[in-house]
Amino acid sequence: MRFQNQFILLCVLLTMVSCAKKLQPEFKTVEIAFIADAHFQDIYAHFEDADYKGIKNPETGTFVNIRTMQAQLTSTRLFNENYFAFLAALDDIAARGIKYVALPGDFSDDGQPIHVKGLRKILDAYTAKYGILFFATTGNHDPVRPFVQEAGKTDFLGEGGQEQIIVSSSENLKAEVSGQLKPIITSEIKKWGYDEILNEMSAFGFYPQKKYLYWETPFSTYNYNNYSLEKAQEQSELSKRVYPVGAHNFHPDASYLVEPTDGVWLLAIDANVYVPNTELSETSNNPKDFSGASIGYNNVLLQKSHLIAWVKNVAAQAKQNGKILIAFSHYPMVDFNDDASEDMKHFFGADKMQLHRVPKEDVAETFADAGIQIHFGGHMHINDTGVRTSTKGHALFNIQSPSLAAYMPAYKILSIKNNTEFEVETVVIDAVPEFNSLFSLYQQEYDYLKEQESASIWNKDILKAKDYKAFSAWHLKELVRLRFLPKDWPKSVSESLINSSGKDLLLINEFNQDEISKELISEELSLKDFESWTGFDMIYDFYRLHSADALAITDIGENRLKQYEFVCNQLINSEDPFYQLWSKIFRKTRHGKPSDHFKINLSTNTIETIKS
Repeated sequence: MRFQNQFILLCVLLTMVSCAKKLQPEFKTVEIAFIADAHFQDIYAHFEDADYKGIKNPETGTFVNIRTMQAQLTSTRLFNENYFAFLAALDDIAARGIKYVALPGDFSDDGQPIHVKGLRKILDAYTAKYGILFFATTGNHDPVRPFVQEAGKTDFLGEGGQEQIIVSSSENLKAEVSGQLKPIITSEIKKWGYDEILNEMSAFGFYPQKKYLYWETPFSTYNYNNYSLEKAQEQSELSKRVYPVGAHNFHPDASYLVEPTDGVWLLAIDANVYVPNTELSETSNNPKDFSGASIGYNNVLLQKSHLIAWVKNVAAQAKQNGKILIAFSHYPMVDFNDDASEDMKHFFGADKMQLHRVPKEDVAETFADAGIQIHFGGHMHINDTGVRTSTKGHALFNIQSPSLAAYMPAYKILSIKNNTEFEVETVVIDAVPEFNSLFSLYQQEYDYLKEQESASIWNKDILKAKDYKAFSAWHLKELVRLRFLPKDWPKSVSESLINSSGKDLLLINEFNQDEISKELISEELSLKDFESWTGFDMIYDFYRLHSADALAITDIGENRLKQYEFVCNQLINSEDPFYQLWSKIFRKTRHGKPSDHFKINLSTNTIETIKS
């Protein structure tokens, strides 16, 4: 009888557990879009304190303030057309019904008042119309320094295709040059600091809002269990959110944690660190006394130890309260070169290819052990996924969001299925309305440069681009020609590669020719296939792979990639150490972690491609 009663009691308990599970609402998939490095510039905005409208677009009759094509094609980002791409991305997000959008830094190009104000108006409009909530974090371009600084650019596009200087102060002007357009002076082109940018962008995560279920900073004294909006508002003042920089200075830290919907915590990490240029003996608000923040997490480990302690606490709270924690910031936490960074240092030099921005292994180790499992970063304008497992067995998945201002223009969608299963989809923004609406103005610029017999004139075939993706590909191609090859590559190596055909590279080891011919036949290839491209094509495709990873495969083509693999097989055995390194780098760049459409399982710490 006793065993019978125990059996009945067990059945009752199992029934109660089953009923309790049924009463608990199932977790509904939450989608968050990540738009990194928008570098937004309001090309249609007019300066309120200057009698200057910009230049008139003969095609549309509107006035615009844009940078020259020359400036765009020698920069790692577009300045003008990304305005239209940003709107296209937001429209796509709205059409999908996504209600949460994260902006992992460099949402503006340099924190200029006119552009930050323009961005706020657009985000407010999408919030009002579609109910989208935006969550931003700071990048090295917003703010450029902790404090306001006078600034300007010499390469706005002016009348007749000439360069137009626009600065915030006459002190920024150099001696005038004969024939130069009259400089424009406006305070709206200065570079804002933390106070000004966060005040303008206050509704986008930087300060607590009534609609948030929870909000805190590294400096909050409350926790999830005793939270109130009043406490959060009182402790959210920027003057209370500072950390020491040296013995005399304190800089703001804009990091925050927010619960926008039940069960999901978004951790926005401000990884900007502005190191003093010299040892300061007193408090300074002079932006010139501090370096830029482009290094990212390597300096966080040195200067912002409070963030690591906070992240540990947040992760512990999330686990205790059953919350799913997703982190995002401007900077990568994991090597973004498909583990080819050491080879690249030997090939290009340690100060080239933005290698100084590669996070040390200590970064991933530290934040994985602190409790970060999924992190979205930006900064590098690349599509990439990096995975690290700490010595304690904690895995960190670092997902690099591409930039809409570079090749490949795209954003990421994170679908949170439950506390262990996640899906990431990369959405390419190829069809962009009005992306070519400024082309007639660039034609004026090209005609002027040609008349001046400019030595570095850009290729006007870019004006034949049929869509925004093709335009961004042209941007990268010209960037390789006009900037990367001259500045980053060893001259002897680049000249040797550029002047070689694919066939030359394939047959670099003469003793292997018969073997190669047999292998080509087995792969349905011929030597003629290798005559159709040059070393420059291979270099350009390397940059396409480096920038877009799996997204570039369709553009390059599987057949061409197969040919590159044959060439790498030969170069790795050449007598030239640079060719050997080039082969290693190209191969590693070709074979990275899934980065297009994939799923992550935190219970097994695995990542797997989702095939379409």
